[in-house]
Parts: sequence; C-alpha cells; structure tokens
Amino acid sequence: MTKREKLILLPGMLCDARLFGPQIDALSGTHDIEVMGIDSAESINALADQVLARAPERFNLAGLSMGGIVAMAIAGKAPERVLRLALFDTNHHADAPGRDQIRNRQIEAVRDGRMRQVVVDEMKPVYLAQINQSDQALLDLLIDMAMDLGPEVFIRQSVALRDRPDQTAALKAYRGHALVLCGAEDNLCPVERHREMAALLDHSVLRIIENAGHISTLENAAAVNAALRQWLDTPLPEPA
Repeated sequence: MTKREKLILLPGMLCDARLFGPQIDALSGTHDIEVMGIDSAESINALADQVLARAPERFNLAGLSMGGIVAMAIAGKAPERVLRLALFDTNHHADAPGRDQIRNRQIEAVRDGRMRQVVVDEMKPVYLAQINQSDQALLDLLIDMAMDLGPEVFIRQSVALRDRPDQTAALKAYRGHALVLCGAEDNLCPVERHREMAALLDHSVLRIIENAGHISTLENAAAVNAALRQWLDTPLPEPA
C-alpha cells in the first residue's frame, strides 16, 4: 500500500482548524492532514521552528495569511523538507511602514479588555468579498475562532506580524512546486502581491479565486479544493 503524503495546514491570525474545514473534508481520504496552530511564540522564525520540530522529515505545506508567512519562513529554513508549498491570501513583505502604530494601538485595546470590539470593528469586516459580507454564519465563525483563541494569542500574533522579516529570499530559493492562491477581492493581501510571489518562485501556479476575499478557503471552498487537488497531484521529481 502506498504511504499517504503528509499535508500540514497553517491557519491565519486568530483562526484555527475550522478555517480549513472544507479542505479537511475534501482531502482527508487521500492525505494525512494536520492543522498546526501558530499561536505560541512572538516571532515568525520561532513559529517556523516549532512547526519544523513537530513535522515529519518531508511534507506538503499550505498556509493562509499569517500561516502563509510562517510557511514561507519554513521553506526558507528547510526547503528540502517541503515537498510542495501552497500560499493563500498572504504577503511576503515585512509589515508596511506605519502599520506598527495600528498594531500597537490594537494590542493596547486588547490588553484593556476590548478584543471583541477590535475584532468586530476593525478586522473581520474587511476580510470577505462583497457577496459574502452578509453571510452571518461565516462572520460568526470568524469571530468565534478569534474569541476562542483569546487576547494572549492576539497579542503574540500581532507582535510576530509587526516584527516579521521579508521573505523574498526564501521564495527565490525554493525549488519545489508551489501554488499561490488568493481571493479576487482580497483587500488585505491583494492579487498583485500574489503575482509578485508567483514570479519569485521557480515552479509556481497562480490561482485567483472568484467570489472570495481574504478567507478564500471558506468563501469559495470548491474552487480552493480543486486548486489544492491539482497542486497535490503534481508529480514530485525523481530522486537524484
């Protein structure tokens, strides 16, 4: 019997395994899937090291948003271990100038007990495509994931994103097959940013998902699942 390949999924900021519910349902029959949290350190490099310490020797890796940033760091640290790399709705650059002021203000608000207000008023409303902004079940799920993770995770992840390094070199150095995917209406990590990432990777496929914003895995799960299957079905190179 052929051994099933491992697929590690890394969720975005204030998200958990529920972010990848449709993908787990669609792919668990053919792949050994594990969602690893990225919420227990205050730096992208430390989070990457934690995933590598838990991961098998070789594995497929996909991450959304902050999870994609950690995935890029992993590919930079141990490219030989990453069979295939998938980056969803993410950003390879360091935090934008002036963004630290917004993050620091949000951190202080969360320390002051106003996490739900920050999540509801400043974050979740800009995540979704126009067609999905009235999907109350989806909005409730996003808020539930954030509140279940709680203020300490919010602060750690905010610091990690605020202080993150640029991942351009990691993308240039990765030689495996890569899927770069984003929602057509992603206002946080726009399509053009994903074109840049795809151009940096030697062997990449770019997929733009219609009727989706920053949470493409839930907004248009069928299209994301199809792209993932094609990515996972891409043959690996023969060993030298």
